[in-house]
Amino acid sequence: MTVTPFDNIGNPKATFGVATAYNETTTESSSRRWNTGVAVAAVAVILVAGYSRRWISDDGLIYVRAVEQILEGNGPVFNAGERAETSTGTLWQWLLTVVGFVLPDSLPQLAVYLGLGFAGAAFALGVTASQRLHGGAPVPAGVVILLALSPMWDFATSGLETGFAFAWIAGSWWLLVHSRDSSRETHFGLAFVFGLGPLVRPDLALVSIVFLVALWLLHRPARRTTIGMLGVAGALPLAYQVFRMGYYGVLVPLPAISKEASGSYWLRGFSYFFDLFLTYGAIIPVGIVLWVGLRRHYNRSDRILVFAPVIAGALSMVYVIKVGGDFMHGRMLLPGLLLILLPFFCMPRPANPETMKWASAGLIGWALLSAALLRPIYAPHFGPMGVADERSHYVNSTHVTNPISKRDYVEAQPEKRNWVRAAEGELVFALEKPRTEPLAPHREERVAFVWPVLGTAGAITTLDETVVDPIGLSYPLAAHLELTDRGGRVGHEKKLPRVWITADYGAPTKENELARRALSCGALAELQESVRAPMSWGRFVDNFLGSFGRTALRVPADPAAAERLFCGG
Repeated sequence: MTVTPFDNIGNPKATFGVATAYNETTTESSSRRWNTGVAVAAVAVILVAGYSRRWISDDGLIYVRAVEQILEGNGPVFNAGERAETSTGTLWQWLLTVVGFVLPDSLPQLAVYLGLGFAGAAFALGVTASQRLHGGAPVPAGVVILLALSPMWDFATSGLETGFAFAWIAGSWWLLVHSRDSSRETHFGLAFVFGLGPLVRPDLALVSIVFLVALWLLHRPARRTTIGMLGVAGALPLAYQVFRMGYYGVLVPLPAISKEASGSYWLRGFSYFFDLFLTYGAIIPVGIVLWVGLRRHYNRSDRILVFAPVIAGALSMVYVIKVGGDFMHGRMLLPGLLLILLPFFCMPRPANPETMKWASAGLIGWALLSAALLRPIYAPHFGPMGVADERSHYVNSTHVTNPISKRDYVEAQPEKRNWVRAAEGELVFALEKPRTEPLAPHREERVAFVWPVLGTAGAITTLDETVVDPIGLSYPLAAHLELTDRGGRVGHEKKLPRVWITADYGAPTKENELARRALSCGALAELQESVRAPMSWGRFVDNFLGSFGRTALRVPADPAAAERLFCGG
């Protein structure tokens, strides 16, 4: 029996509005469940994949030693008594310091799992922000592409700042998307967060600039407010830059000088780009997603929100290509790829169901192929230009499936560990066979260990012993060496000749006489003083004022040429 409702004058009630409201509520509820499910699934995939491939890289161990020196009271240095900034991710270093203060004996593991947590947060923020941008129940597209790339799994951990950088990038865009509904007072807080890019990693300053411009375009604040926002955005980076110039005596972290990060090597940079995109065939799905996503019609604010990360990502990739790429497969391109795909993590459903079906099948098919089979053909060895699938290389060399501790690396080098333990008052050159030289009488450390595998070398030696890095990531003299050959491994082209090392750390000999004289003259002597003289207010001021010229200083590899240049001989 059907009961028909009537109104108060006896006519049948219209039920269409009730049904429509019910249907809208049901649809909205289904959309929320779908969106939540996509976000949860994306986070689950990166957490599971990242955990299964958890590891700490040798470069991650560089961070660990720097943090240990801070906790030991020696300052943010790699070797006690020599001020060198080895950590390119400033905020990551100090975040590890804070958590390491609580659990100092578990620093490598903390770096691994913190990075994984930040990577998971990045996917949660990226997915939910793209869903808010497009509304309804958009389908995952860009997020599937990223999750199908094995380098993304590798660098979800690694002990490096990469996972933290992912979270800052996705979090900043999430804030930008939500800023449309924010009050003017909150814009100062957003400006502060967007301005942190140079401290997350120096090259992310490009992203900071683009996001700050996007924030201004969205809200067009008054001139006074704009100036205030710029002041807030630059306050912490500027304060740290003053500290860097006064404490370290240069304008940038030491690896940027060693790797000549202001130079150009476009050909090798494009080789690095294609090493990632051709290995996984990612050019096709990325290109299709960008083509479809950028051709849609957006209102003004949505257009800003879409193009800001795409432009920032493109600039990031162009910079990486310009400087010649990196030696870790895919790593330096991942932040740019994340930025480009962020607005399209989730995209509106195509109007044509047939298009939806074929597009989904194609994307899922490629993703399964990439995730299951596609890997660099040169792994676990070095590929073109010295690029390596870094994780597989260290898994192979340590014989540990998930190397996440210093012990995993140290026990893989028993002969080098024994050389260091046996040394007393010696400069130990760790090559195929050990070569030793007596340390100079004025040196206070028990041993100086010369080996370019810096993170592992730091794990082998104690904090009061010295690691001499001939490629210059932690050794200012080596970092300022003239770069004459770009044919070596990316970022490892500089190799300080042995004669300079013995002149600096070893006993005086006829062989190193010219190098010792060069080290005592002019700008080269001032370079040594800037990092080794006791820190005082006067030293801080001298370092600050000389930081511009000192950053540009380059030392000839030939001691005779250096002696003529710096001593006028």
